[in-house]
Amino acid sequence: WADNGNDGGYYRGDSQAANDDEGGHSDSTEGHDEDDEIYEGEYQGIPRAESGKASEAERRKDQEELAQQYETILQECGHGKFQWSLYFVLGLALMADGVEIFVVGFVLPSAEKDMCLSEPNKSMLGLIVYFGMMVGAFLWGALADRIGRRQSLLISLSINSVFSFFSSFVQGYSTFLFCRLLSGVGIGGSIPIVFSYYSEFLSQEKRGEHLSWLCMFWMIGGIYASAMAWAIIPHYGWSFQMGSAYQFHSWRVFVLVCAFPSVAAIASLSAMPESPRFYLENGKHDEGWMILKQVHDTNMRAKGHPEKVFSVTTIKTVKQMDELVDTGTDTPVLKRYRLKIMKYKRTTFMLMAVWFTMSFSYYGLTVWFPDMIKYIQKQEYESRTKTFSKERVEHITFNFTLENQVHLEGHYFNDKFLNLKMKSMVFEDSVFEECYFEDITSTHTIFRNCTFVASLFYNTDLFKYRMVNCKLVNSTFLHNKEGCMLDFSDDFNNAYMIYFVNFLGTLAVLPGNIVSALLMDKIGRLRMLAGSSVISCVSCFFLMFGNSESGMIALLCLFGGISIASWNALDVITVELYPSDKRTTAFGFLNALCKLAAVLGISIFQSFVGITKAVPILFAAGALAAGSFLATKLPETRGLVLQ
Repeated sequence: WADNGNDGGYYRGDSQAANDDEGGHSDSTEGHDEDDEIYEGEYQGIPRAESGKASEAERRKDQEELAQQYETILQECGHGKFQWSLYFVLGLALMADGVEIFVVGFVLPSAEKDMCLSEPNKSMLGLIVYFGMMVGAFLWGALADRIGRRQSLLISLSINSVFSFFSSFVQGYSTFLFCRLLSGVGIGGSIPIVFSYYSEFLSQEKRGEHLSWLCMFWMIGGIYASAMAWAIIPHYGWSFQMGSAYQFHSWRVFVLVCAFPSVAAIASLSAMPESPRFYLENGKHDEGWMILKQVHDTNMRAKGHPEKVFSVTTIKTVKQMDELVDTGTDTPVLKRYRLKIMKYKRTTFMLMAVWFTMSFSYYGLTVWFPDMIKYIQKQEYESRTKTFSKERVEHITFNFTLENQVHLEGHYFNDKFLNLKMKSMVFEDSVFEECYFEDITSTHTIFRNCTFVASLFYNTDLFKYRMVNCKLVNSTFLHNKEGCMLDFSDDFNNAYMIYFVNFLGTLAVLPGNIVSALLMDKIGRLRMLAGSSVISCVSCFFLMFGNSESGMIALLCLFGGISIASWNALDVITVELYPSDKRTTAFGFLNALCKLAAVLGISIFQSFVGITKAVPILFAAGALAAGSFLATKLPETRGLVLQ
């Protein structure tokens, strides 16, 4: 860039390259090195117009000039140590989002017993995180355009950490639900802010690739959650209790451990600066200039060129709304701006449709997959059920586990059931006379239309709700086990299978992440988005052939590995389509819509588990087909400066 008229030039000439150390320093710059030098003539402050006011047309012209100059400055700063440091810091925030998605799903099998959850309560607990993230995405996205990317991200992650911590200790269902809701609200700001924040430190030729590499941390979050669940939750010995009122089981340890990525992100982010683009868009030249100089000097020192001097003297800043005056004329800049507004509206509607269709199909199928695997497991388990009819059992002591049996019209006289577990047991139209039950733990067990005569129940969990239409004649219950008994050994193998399936499904997106990162800047965002969506749509039809547990797992991995490229491309397009002063607001709104579509997809797809596979598959394929068609209508953003 050459001289810019009255602005006094963007870059310092050779004659200005004095080496006198002025010791300049800006307290507003977070993480700036104390020993960074500012050379005489290098920093000249903000050029001020005499009137201090400007028209709307001048403001839009400022924004266009800033966009071009900012790209040139980023190219001078280079891509190096600073961007990679920020990459890992923001990666932790994105990792925390990935963890949050899996937490409730992993703890639900244990929490439902610990808290005695009904089916409606279980469903609400499974969906509450999406409601929270929907609110959080909209809230923090809008706030980040007002108070800054870094500040908003710190607040949102802090809320997530605090309520994740509290949720591991609270005992009641309502308070746990409330804490998970607010935890979701906090982490909801992660995706819209992280991608916008990082993009404003990347030059045009690096942006698509490195935003795609950043997406890998969401996968790492899923792997971390699966590994921690695998290592912690089944160890039921990792627990303690204080009386009968307070119990802290291993699944609560898992919830606590899942807050670590968010806490680490907060600690790391505290050392990073605000986005210089945000400062410049808001008229804060000094702060923006100092951060860009920090980026330049950090990269040059790391590359072994500490002698290279940041040559920018002044940067175009955008005049603020309270400085504007209405000229009452339609200038070419204003006309061009109004055309852009119309284009943004049209683009936003198409992006809304693409985000909605992709989220509806992706989240619907990824939750439907494990539910289908559980259904297949249940069918296989029920196929091994043993049925006994009209048996008469007298003077027998049962002190071993009774599992997966149906007893019809039986008669039990003077029998003892001692220190045993009943799992998936059904007694129907049977009579128990002078029987004794002691130290009984039961799951999925029911007595239907049975009669108990002169029987005693001591220290059992055979409550009246396990007895449907039963008659109790001279029978007594003593020292009943209160609450729902948490017994990991019942679902030990199933728990490992759930974690292993999610681990494989998350790991399967690695090839898609690598391919999208390497090709994003080569083939373009639209080809990546539309192509991946079409292939994902075709892969849906293979689900018809998933009739076994291993087959469903393989298809889950295939679908996840293909669809991740669509998500990466969609994130990049969304960041690049909107101007800096609206970027996180727009991204947050679209991400909130994404979570709404996720809730709808999960609710609809789950309702068809065990009924039919055709409807969910057709829904998912139709949504992906519509999304891929609309994606081709979006503008290509490859090679454009960040507006």
